[in-house]
Amino acid sequence: MMVLAVLFAVLGAVSNAAGTAFQRKAASTVPGRSGLRLLLTLARQPVWAIGIAGVTGAAVFQALALINGPMALVQPLFMLELPFALLIAMPLMHRRLNPQGWQAIAGVVTGLALLLAAAAPSGGRQQASMHRWIPVLFLTLGAVTVAVRLVRSSSSPLFRAAALAAGAAIGNALTAALMKSATGRLADAGLPAFLTTWQTYGFALAGIGSLMLLENALQAGPLVASQPALTIGDAAVSLLLGVTLFGESVRTGWWLVPEVLGAGLILWGVVRLTRVVPHLMNVIH
Repeated sequence: MMVLAVLFAVLGAVSNAAGTAFQRKAASTVPGRSGLRLLLTLARQPVWAIGIAGVTGAAVFQALALINGPMALVQPLFMLELPFALLIAMPLMHRRLNPQGWQAIAGVVTGLALLLAAAAPSGGRQQASMHRWIPVLFLTLGAVTVAVRLVRSSSSPLFRAAALAAGAAIGNALTAALMKSATGRLADAGLPAFLTTWQTYGFALAGIGSLMLLENALQAGPLVASQPALTIGDAAVSLLLGVTLFGESVRTGWWLVPEVLGAGLILWGVVRLTRVVPHLMNVIH
């Protein structure tokens, strides 16, 4: 089951990276258009259709991964979308990645491997009781609200981008938790249970809200502020939700040393990528 979770999570990261890259490629061929006109034009392009298929496939792979493994393992693996997106974007945009970019990708991948090997997420269940869901919903939605309010009181592009990205990261983690619960219902009791559980509609709403926050974060300031908050925040909150909601476990004690080192490598790699390849970074959003 754990092997399947890793496999589906990696496939989801690849699929989402390919989907967003192909969508960006298609959009770059129709500048100056927006709204319904843009959508109708893109719908006639095979490249855009490939992009939509990739994003759809990513959602399916994520659901399958969450059914087969702990959330604390699955969600951090989706950080691989970042290097995969760059590797796919390079030939699409007719560009090459410089040595600093390759070093940054190596940092992200090595850091993620070290973090997950040290933490060794395991165990857990598919469902959580309402007495666990209520404080989680209160805290996560409250944190997102605070992030939005802080943005309104600041004129700093760096702060605004980081705060909105942090809100999007929390929303993404909450979406994954709700999806895990909803797909668990689907696996255990079939489609009627999936369509009648509140978590199904919860993850749809949370996902839409997170996407809106992300788009605003990208418009508010530079990627060097938003991408680290999004990447690290999603993984960190997902790990916490996996432990508190679904009873998953991670190693502590001296294992915290390599875990912190792995997280530091990831952060270094993400920040470096936003600086050495800023134009290619835009392809993942």
